[in-house]
Amino acid sequence: MEKLYIGVDLGGTSIKVGIVTEKGEILHKKSMPTNLPQPEEVTEEKICKLCQEICKEKNLDINKDICAIGIGSPGNVNNKTGVIGFSNNFGYNNWHLKEKIEAKLGLRVEVENDANTAIIAEVLAGCAQGCPDAVILTLGTGVGSGVIIDGKIYAGYNKSGAEMGHMVISVGGRQCNCGRKGCFEKYASATALVYDTKVAMLGDTKSLMWKICPNINDVTSKTVFDAMELGDKTAKKVFDNYIEYLACGITNVVNIFQPEVLCIGGGISNQKEVLLKPLQEYLDREDYARGLTKRVKIKIATFRNDAGIIGAALVGVNNAR
Repeated sequence: MEKLYIGVDLGGTSIKVGIVTEKGEILHKKSMPTNLPQPEEVTEEKICKLCQEICKEKNLDINKDICAIGIGSPGNVNNKTGVIGFSNNFGYNNWHLKEKIEAKLGLRVEVENDANTAIIAEVLAGCAQGCPDAVILTLGTGVGSGVIIDGKIYAGYNKSGAEMGHMVISVGGRQCNCGRKGCFEKYASATALVYDTKVAMLGDTKSLMWKICPNINDVTSKTVFDAMELGDKTAKKVFDNYIEYLACGITNVVNIFQPEVLCIGGGISNQKEVLLKPLQEYLDREDYARGLTKRVKIKIATFRNDAGIIGAALVGVNNAR
């Protein structure tokens, strides 16, 4: 019988859990809203509840049929101890997540940074398969980022490296939860796109975005793309502005790491070519190494919203070997 693992993608908006084979195939998945802010204990209970429920739904015994649980979490994660030193979106400090979940479920738990789990999935089985040098940017509640150099995850000496979402691209700009102003994620995340869409809608009551989304509180990152398809000029301005910031940040990342592949993940990656074409054009103009024959390729992550689940599970698989 094939060995089974549970992958947990712990996000600021939702907690997603999946039963995954050792080859990276998702057999079943389930999610629930994170509902931040909340105490650590509440988040832990939600993780455990989802893990137990997903096993029950597949008639599995979590302690007999599951080999390990892998958790991908935002923040600086010590993947040896399973302690999350700080996660700005959750507001947690020194969170002993591995220890807490192991005590509650009686199963081995491995914890890794969520963007690292996503790039692990893409390099092992996705759009960057076989690439020794790759980067992923996940566009969600914030901007997550993972870097693989010479086949190894780069984490920095204090496990806080590769936090590209918190490089400043607008000095003195928007206030970020991390304490800085003008961070990349305040302009390029799905959250940022939703914010900019709402501002634009309030400034143009005739925009077709109101037809698509009559209640402004229901705006999603998809709203602006749907309105663009209908030819809405205000939506196009929002998109163009968003692309400028996203492409600027991506070019900064490329100029630092020059990976073989830069993967784009998160819900916004569902837009595929609508997103890729202007990003690649911007990079082709701005990339410091644009004169070389070996050029960085921007690709949509293969697993998109499932990358976190699959990568987290594969962390559990790899650490068992």
